[in-house]
Order: sequence, then structure tokens, then C-alpha cells
Amino acid sequence: MQGILLIDHGSRVLEANRTLEELAGLVRSRAGDAVVVAHAHMELASPSIEEAVEALVERGVSDLVAVPCMLAPGRHATHDIPRIVGEAAARCGISARISGPLGAHDLLAELVIVRAGLPPRV
Repeated sequence: MQGILLIDHGSRVLEANRTLEELAGLVRSRAGDAVVVAHAHMELASPSIEEAVEALVERGVSDLVAVPCMLAPGRHATHDIPRIVGEAAARCGISARISGPLGAHDLLAELVIVRAGLPPRV
């Protein structure tokens, strides 16, 4: 079964961590029943990446895509997350790959327009 794991930095601020949980719920509602969607934090909050990978495996995931919910390809997105996910996936005996960070993307540009209070282009 396919799994998607959304990963952010993590925060001591509960509301900040809830935002990733809410995003995971939105992705879950759009991904369909054949995909298991979860979230994890690199540090400061739970679930950790390791905990989330183990929980996904318990739910039948054997093929995981981790999505760094970071804007740019900084150290966390390019080094830390791939290392932690890779180690956890290897321990659990599943395949895993890491997507690129959110980055400069047309859909993200549209979101910036909406957040700025401007009408989206059609």
C-alpha cells in the first residue's frame, strides 16, 4: 500500500503543529482510500518521523513518499529528512523516497495571491 508522510520542523507551539495535522487531513481527503496519509515532525513535537513510519507500516504501507513541508531545499529537506526517513524505512523493511520541498510552484503562487487577498486568476 502507498503512504504519504508530510514532515515539518516541529514546534513547541501546539497550534503550529496542528496546522500540519490539518494539512494531512486535507491531503487524506483528496488522495483516496488506496493511500494512507500521515504527518510527522522532525523535532520538538510528536509524532516523530520514526513513530510515524512505524505507524504507517502497521497500517499496511510498504511504499512511502515523504514530503518535506518546507519551502526551500535547505539542510532539513535535503539531508536530515532523507536520512531519518531512510533509516526508519530500512528498519521497517519498506521502500521510501523523498519528494522535493514545496518550492516555487504555480499552485503555491496562487496560494500567495489568495493569502494576499487578491482574486485568483482563472
